[in-house]
Amino acid sequence: MKIQHIFFDLDNTLWDHRKNAYLTIRDLFEKQEITLKYNIDFEEFHEVYHEINESLWEKIRDGIIGKEYLRKHRFLNTFKHFGVEDEQLSDYFEEHFLDKILNHNELVEGALYVLDYLKSKEYTMHIISNGFKEVTERKCILSGIDHYFNTITSADAVGVRKPNPEIFEYSLGRAQANKEESILIGDDWIADAVGAMNFGMDVIFFDVLNENRTEENVKTIKHLLQIKEYL
Repeated sequence: MKIQHIFFDLDNTLWDHRKNAYLTIRDLFEKQEITLKYNIDFEEFHEVYHEINESLWEKIRDGIIGKEYLRKHRFLNTFKHFGVEDEQLSDYFEEHFLDKILNHNELVEGALYVLDYLKSKEYTMHIISNGFKEVTERKCILSGIDHYFNTITSADAVGVRKPNPEIFEYSLGRAQANKEESILIGDDWIADAVGAMNFGMDVIFFDVLNENRTEENVKTIKHLLQIKEYL
């Protein structure tokens, strides 16, 4: 059956979360004069934060922890790594992070071109995100891409996250789409590629981190513009 519906992951597939988070944390870091007060280099701080945050998000994806645990610990654990045990400071970073990150709305390179291209081909497009509901739609609106999508589904609305098949079922139901006429495009191997495949849905894996996954012979791209090779 011909593909009619395209489901995009949002963070790091279209909306450049890594870059926007980097810029946001740097702003907070400088405002709180962390280098001056604690002699911590920002690049080192960000590298530790990134590793901790990625690990916590994997635990959320796998159902080991909830989002409140992540929000409480990602900055707390980062500061603790540098010997700074200041819960009030880490709470300040977390409280302001989710608001301030929306001041930065950089898109992944090629995102707008690809969305225009797919729109011109008359595909119906949707978002299916593991991100927090309170920020997912705002990211789309503030970055100017919300009008491309018929539906925007956040995991919080479903109660489960990719790769759980329930979120795919829910999103397709909202979109009034069949899995046989749908494809998912995303950058997370487990959540997006494995999740979609196990659900029985076609997938394009956006290998932005050069993981070079070849064991499943999945459609794979390294840059968004390569989507044109498949759609």
